[in-house]
Amino acid sequence: MVAAVPDEDGLISGLSEDQLVTVDEIDTLIKEEIKKVVGESAFMHTKVNQWTSNAVEGCLKRLAALNKPFKFVCTVNFVQKAGAGMHTASTALWDSKVDGKHTVQWENNTIQCITTVYWLAI
Repeated sequence: MVAAVPDEDGLISGLSEDQLVTVDEIDTLIKEEIKKVVGESAFMHTKVNQWTSNAVEGCLKRLAALNKPFKFVCTVNFVQKAGAGMHTASTALWDSKVDGKHTVQWENNTIQCITTVYWLAI
């Protein structure tokens, strides 16, 4: 995210500094939620849909609990670690002073997970 300079009222695009979302808080939240949902489980194709739903719902609930004036979008992708690569890309056009996205790669011995959270000021 671009370093934002407050205006004369001390606001950044109409938001105070404590209303902004930081990459650090998003990173921690995602990692904790994925670990809670999957932990050290071995990859099981039959569980991927449930893991995905639980991870998305858990992340969104925790993001909403931050009580910040943002809309959030969360995507989660699980794949089995089997020597193949996983590539993902995304882009967005928004107010770079307050909006953002953060992607976290999480893995255990048999699972790789890519989670992306987007936040947009309302």
